[in-house]
Amino acid sequence: MSRQVLSVSQTNEYIRIMMDRDDVLAGIAVRGEISNYKVYPSGHHYFTLKDEGASLKCVMFRSSAQKLKFQPQNGMKIITMGKISVYPRDGAYQLYCSTMALDGVGDLYAAFEQLKAKLSAQGLFDQSHKKQLPKYPATIGIVTSSAGAAVHDILRILRKRYPLTTVRLLPVRVQGAEAPGEIVAAIDYANYYHLADLLIVGRGGGSIEDLWAFNDEQVALAIYRSEIPVISAVGHEPDFTISDFIADLRAATPSNAAELAVPDQNGLRQLLDSAQASMQAAILKHIHTSRQHLKAISMSPALQNPSQYVNQRRAALSLFQTQLLSAQQRTLSIKRQRFASLTAAMDAMSPLKVLSRGYAMVQNRCNELVRSVKQITDNEDVRITLSDGIVSACITDVKENVYE
Repeated sequence: MSRQVLSVSQTNEYIRIMMDRDDVLAGIAVRGEISNYKVYPSGHHYFTLKDEGASLKCVMFRSSAQKLKFQPQNGMKIITMGKISVYPRDGAYQLYCSTMALDGVGDLYAAFEQLKAKLSAQGLFDQSHKKQLPKYPATIGIVTSSAGAAVHDILRILRKRYPLTTVRLLPVRVQGAEAPGEIVAAIDYANYYHLADLLIVGRGGGSIEDLWAFNDEQVALAIYRSEIPVISAVGHEPDFTISDFIADLRAATPSNAAELAVPDQNGLRQLLDSAQASMQAAILKHIHTSRQHLKAISMSPALQNPSQYVNQRRAALSLFQTQLLSAQQRTLSIKRQRFASLTAAMDAMSPLKVLSRGYAMVQNRCNELVRSVKQITDNEDVRITLSDGIVSACITDVKENVYE
C-alpha cells in the first residue's frame, strides 16, 4: 500500500487543523512565569511562559493587548487564556493569548501598583510639590458626579460649616471609560478660567472597578499640574487611589473633604469672641493707665500752683544767667591775660625795637637784606631803614673785616 507524501507546508497545515479541532487546546488556560517579553512596533506582544520543567512560546495580538489593565514584565507569574495552534511557516506551535491575569493578584491591583511606583519614581508624590490650602476659600470647585450622594454630602457640610464660601459644581462621570477624560477636562477648565480657590475631586465609595477612574495616569497628571490646590476625596477611608497620593491633601471621604476644606463657623465665632474680649480688655487697660497718668500730671506743682511754679522757674533761670555771666567774665579775663602775654612777646621780637636802639637795616637795589659786605659793591645804591625813617645812600667804599 502506497503512502501519501505531503509537503512541509501541507504537513504543518494538517497539524494546525488537527490542533484547532481539539476542544482542550481551543480554550486553554496556562499558568507560568513570563520571560523574553517583547513588544513590537506593530503592537503585538511576544513572550515565553515557563515553569520548572518546560517553556511555551506565546503571542498576544494588539487587539487583545490593548485591553490589559497592567504592563506585563519578565518574572511575573500569570494565568493566560487562549488557544494553542501551529504557525505553519515555522512549524512551531504556540499559545495565542486572548486574556492575561496575574496569578494570585488582580489585574487592577497590579496596574495600580505599577502606576504608583512609576509616578513615585518621577517624584510626583513628593511633599515638596504639595500646595498650601487656602485658610478661608472664597470659592470651592467640586469635580464629581452631579447625581451621586457625594456631592450632596459635600454641599451639606460646606453650608453648615462655612456658608460664606461659593460652591461651583463641575459635573463629570466618575466611572466608566469616559470618566478619566471628563475629570481631566474639568480640572484643566477650572484652572484655565480660575474658577475656584480650592478643588475637591472625588466620588463616593465602590469597588476597585468603580473607583478606577481615579487611578488613571492622565487624571493624576491633571491633579499634579493644577495650580489650584486639590483635595482628593475618593471612596471610603480604607480606599486609596493614585489621586490620593498625588493631590495636595487626601480626605478619607467626600464628607471629610468638606470638613478639611473650610473652617467651622462655630469655631470662628468663638475665635472672634475671644479676640473681641482681648481687644476690649486691652482698651480698658490702656484707658486705666491713661487716667492714672492724667491724674499724676494734674497733681504736679505746675498745675496745682502755676504762678509759684513759674516763679521757681524764673529764679532758676536768673541763677543760671548769673552763673553764665560769671563764667563768661572768667573766660574773657583769661583770654585778655593771654593776649597781653603774646603781645609782649611779639613786641620783644619786633625789628623796630632793635632799630630804636641805634641799629639800622640795609637793603640793596633788589630789596634784599644786606647781611654781609660781600652782597654790595662800590657805587651801589642802597636803602637804609632807621627807627624813624628811611635813607637812600650810595656806597663809595667797601672794606671787609674792619674790626680785625
